[in-house]
Amino acid sequence: MRVGIATDHGGFELKVQLVRYLSEAGHELMDFGADSLNPGDDYPDFVIPLARAVASGKVERGVAVCGSGVGACVCANKIPGARAGLIVDHYSAQQGVEDDDMNILCIGGRVVGPAVARDLVDTFLTAKFSQAERHVRRLRKVSLLESNAVKR
Repeated sequence: MRVGIATDHGGFELKVQLVRYLSEAGHELMDFGADSLNPGDDYPDFVIPLARAVASGKVERGVAVCGSGVGACVCANKIPGARAGLIVDHYSAQQGVEDDDMNILCIGGRVVGPAVARDLVDTFLTAKFSQAERHVRRLRKVSLLESNAVKR
C-alpha cells in the first residue's frame, strides 16, 4: 500500500520507528517530513502536504504524528477529501475506516508508545470501508459540506 507519513518535532522519534516498521512490512512510503528533529518546526508544514496527497490519491492512506495528535488531526481535516481521526484504540482505528472511510490516522508521539502505534497503524491499514448505504450517505453529506465551504 502507498502510505504517506508526516510529523513535527513532537512525533519525530515515533515517526522514525514507524517509517522503519512500515518499510519492513513492504509498504511504499512517501515521507512528508520532518526530516530532522527541529524543536521549532510546525506540524502544518508537514501535515498539509500529507493531507493533500491523501485527498488527491497520490497516497492511499496517511499517518500524521505530532505531540498529542490533536494538532495534526485538526490541520488534516481542513483539507477537503481528508478524513482524519485522532486514534488511541484499536476499535476506533478499524471502525473509523469501516464506517467513516477515515484515510488519515493521527497519533500522538508523546502519548502513544511504539508498540501500540504499530498495532494501531496495522489495524488502520488493513481495515476496509464497508460501503454500507448508511455510511455512503453520511459521506456524501460530509462531501457536500466540504464543497460548500470551498465555495465561500
